[in-house]
Parts: sequence; structure tokens; C-alpha cells
Amino acid sequence: MKILLHICCAPCSIYPLQVLRDDHHTVMGFFYRYNIHPYTECMQREETLKDYAATIDLKMIYQNGYEIEAFLRNVAFREADRCTYCYHDRLSTTANYAKKGKFDAFTSTLLYSRFQKHDQIRCIGEAVGKSIGVPFFYQDFRDGWKAGIDESRRLGMYRQQYCGCIYSEKDRYYRPPQKIARVPNDQAPNNAQ
Repeated sequence: MKILLHICCAPCSIYPLQVLRDDHHTVMGFFYRYNIHPYTECMQREETLKDYAATIDLKMIYQNGYEIEAFLRNVAFREADRCTYCYHDRLSTTANYAKKGKFDAFTSTLLYSRFQKHDQIRCIGEAVGKSIGVPFFYQDFRDGWKAGIDESRRLGMYRQQYCGCIYSEKDRYYRPPQKIARVPNDQAPNNAQ
């Protein structure tokens, strides 16, 4: 089959690409960038993917622009459910490109990550595929998690530490200060001399 693969980053593409090519599919990649924050992070991920794609002869489509405002407007006040919107937007955008390009199917490197909501991705992908008219190709790539990490390290790739959005960046790095228990004055140690 001719498959359009949504790629979130180069390291996550290694194993799915290997599997799809080993199964004799013709694969083209699509890099979706509207959810990635900050812009410098987006560009670093894109440059890493461009370098990798060139070394493995992978044709790519790179999304134009940087519509972070639209992403933020669509998840504002729904932050706890932001991934649903994000999965839907990435997969429907990929499906629309797949339809324009007359691909047989589309899929995503999101199915490789142990940190993503796998069943939700599959459900959204299948629904989007039906509504747009291009089948969602489902395959669980998580069994290659370690192999993909090892290969990305061997290649010296930039490896991001969070999913991409500003909220996942906060989840990854922010640790609220621990609350200090207040001791009543009559139980506090007497430090006066």
C-alpha cells in the first residue's frame, strides 16, 4: 500500500518506518507542527526530521505556517482533554493530505509511543478515516519502543523530552514546591537563648 505517515518527530519515526517498509509498503511522511511549542522546539524537531529523512530516502510533506494560536484557542478551558483535540487535528490533517495525494491509507507515529493514549488514537483515526474516505492503517508499534530509542541515540538525534504542546512541557518540567507543614507556635522548638 501507499501510506502517508504522520510523524511527530524523527526518533518516533524510526521503528514505524522500518516496520512499514519491511512489510513492503510505500511510505511518505507528514510533519504536523501547529501543536509544538515553543517555535524553536518546533524548528529543532523539523530540522532533525529533515536530516533523518534525507539519510533514509524518505519523501516528506512539511506543514506550512505555525498556527499555535488556533491550537491554544481550541484547547483553552479544556486542557484536561487537550489530547483528544490534538489527536483529531493531527489525524484529520494527515487524512486530508492522504486523500489529496491518493494514498491508500494513513497512520501515525503516535502509535509508537508508550506515553500516548493508544486506544483513543486508534478510535479517532478510524473515525476520521471513515469521514474523509481514506482508511486509517492501524498497527501497534509500541513493541519497538526500546529499539527506536537505541537507534535514535546511536544516530545522535535530538530527542525532545515532552510531547510538544505547552501543557506537556509544563507536565514534564514543572514540579510544584512541596508544602511546608506549619507548626503551631506553642509546639515550635525554642531557639531563643
